[in-house]
Amino acid sequence: MSTTTYTVTGMTCDHCVRSVTEEVSKIDGVTGVDIDLGSGKVTVESSTDIASTDFAAAVEEAGYEVTP
Repeated sequence: MSTTTYTVTGMTCDHCVRSVTEEVSKIDGVTGVDIDLGSGKVTVESSTDIASTDFAAAVEEAGYEVTP
């Protein structure tokens, strides 16, 4: 089990949270996604390590950006 936290910019509402959660959940191995809207922190739990490029692609698909 692996847990990684990222920061995503541009989320302003619950719809944003749902969109990011939906896209990130599609990544193979992801078992959970927790988002703190106020801080933009996205915590991803997975059964294997998730490539940061895969995470970034999912977030971009939802219409947002990952902060380095």
